[in-house]
Amino acid sequence: FSHPSAERLFHSVKAPSPAVLHGAVSLCGRQRVRRKAAVMRILGIVLFFMCSTPMHGKDSVILLHGLARRSASMKKMETALTNEGYFVVNHSYASRKNSIQEIASAELPVALNQCLPSGRIHFVTHSLGGIVLRQYLQTRAIERLGRTVMLGPPNQGSQVVDTLRKFPGYQWINGPAGMQLGTDPESVPLLLGKAHFELGIIAGTKSINLILSTMLPHPDDGKVSVESTKLEGMRDHIAIPVSHPFLMKDALAIQQTIYFLGHGKFQKTGTPDR
Repeated sequence: FSHPSAERLFHSVKAPSPAVLHGAVSLCGRQRVRRKAAVMRILGIVLFFMCSTPMHGKDSVILLHGLARRSASMKKMETALTNEGYFVVNHSYASRKNSIQEIASAELPVALNQCLPSGRIHFVTHSLGGIVLRQYLQTRAIERLGRTVMLGPPNQGSQVVDTLRKFPGYQWINGPAGMQLGTDPESVPLLLGKAHFELGIIAGTKSINLILSTMLPHPDDGKVSVESTKLEGMRDHIAIPVSHPFLMKDALAIQQTIYFLGHGKFQKTGTPDR
């Protein structure tokens, strides 16, 4: 600014009056207020829809996995049911540590406490999980109990257990509960009686273990015969060409499970109309 022309230009510029400065500050303040108000309106809309969505009105579904498995084995089922709008409790329990009675009394209350406070409570079980549920219902009632789908349940016991539990190491691998799933007079499944709830059963007819299949009446899924999955009092029963370890992950089994939870029966032909 040492140049004369620049100096004249500098001195020709007038400083803004206090009124102008006040107006500018007020304008910036009003813009901030408007932005803040817009953000608050958006947050209000989001909160309105969150609060107006009746989470407590949704149905819950408890998933119970099978022997020597964890909740990860039911993850595909969990995802599908969540996408259908259910509140899913994918409960993991130590299936090889305790007896069926101990598992039922210790684990079912934990899973039930995780469910929503209203709406029905459904169950989807695989193998041993179905027997655990039956054991619990033998002595206690579940309020708001909805529908249950059992996948490959040994409801009449399994002849595989009758044979294999005689061998050293079987109990170490499968635990006390695994010893209780035979067809002998001490069989827990045979002592539990019929179903007094809405029950649909999906049995498998494909085996990937031909050795174990020789121990079972055919058709079977490699662990349980189709006939042994049945239970007096069940509402519906279907058999699909899937092996025991994959029933809970199979697309058709999942599709039929969703249909039963919604309709109280399986869809025998075509695509479910959900």
